[in-house]
Amino acid sequence: MQNHGFEKAEVFQNVEIIEYVPNSIVIKTIVKKTTDRISVIPFDLGEAATEKIIPHATLIQITHGRAEIIINGKSNLLNTGQSVIIPAYASNIIRAKERFKMISTIIKEK
Repeated sequence: MQNHGFEKAEVFQNVEIIEYVPNSIVIKTIVKKTTDRISVIPFDLGEAATEKIIPHATLIQITHGRAEIIINGKSNLLNTGQSVIIPAYASNIIRAKERFKMISTIIKEK
């Protein structure tokens, strides 16, 4: 398992391990395995990830701010502390309604 600088059983603040970058979306992968990936991703105000479809379910957890997650054309507004699961093969777009940070957990089927 690659842990990208994070030791097992080491406590860290996920909202503090990566900072906002003006006019950008940045990705910091915490765990990358063949079966799963966990990343912390800050979006600056007005930024959006391009529409995508992946063959895996993805858990999105908003840790700071507010985001719009569009799944198969349905808009969901999520605030700090809220989560949504994007089903495998679902069309999705993620937009910043304000600056926000999220944890993305991709769960690959075996």
